[in-house]
Amino acid sequence: MPRSTRQNRRVRQRDLVATPDSDAAWVFGYGSLIWRPGFEYLQAQPAILPGYVRRFWQGSHDHRGIPEQPGRVVTLIPQADAHCLGMAYLLPQQTVKTTFEQLDHREKNGYSRINSELHLNDGNRVDGLVYIATEGNFAYLGEAPMAEIARQIVRSEGPSGHNLEYLQELALALRQLGADDPHVFELESLAVTMNKPPDPD
Repeated sequence: MPRSTRQNRRVRQRDLVATPDSDAAWVFGYGSLIWRPGFEYLQAQPAILPGYVRRFWQGSHDHRGIPEQPGRVVTLIPQADAHCLGMAYLLPQQTVKTTFEQLDHREKNGYSRINSELHLNDGNRVDGLVYIATEGNFAYLGEAPMAEIARQIVRSEGPSGHNLEYLQELALALRQLGADDPHVFELESLAVTMNKPPDPD
């Protein structure tokens, strides 16, 4: 039963068309979809997306920030010999269309679908759909010093909650997966330190 719930920055040409058909489909989550998918699925298991790294380089005007003060959320940046660990979900055939309509709305702030091969934890390889915010989209913020990114996260909040909460939830989920993600963990350490109240005199 379903359960609820620069480096090389060129996206591979074969990935540019991504439209799910009526069959069951895999979707890969590397940000909030890891801990809060929000849709029914038949299977969920850790998976690797080869050739990408996770970076807090995308602006969030609609979830973890507002247009006047966007937060920062993760996207994927192409990088040779890299890989990104996340969660893969198998959607039941009868919910594929409606689930991707929901995800299209959830990821409307600059994200597009791509097709890519996923390496599942059970050893299988499957074609899956991934939402990526590529350089040049209207909300793309790009690379910045880590301390600057952390400060932006600490001061940002939106309809879905505080940006720091997003960072901490992601870091926790990645630790539970056994992921080694220095970018996320360094940002978490910086942001938590910045958010501490000053010591009383």
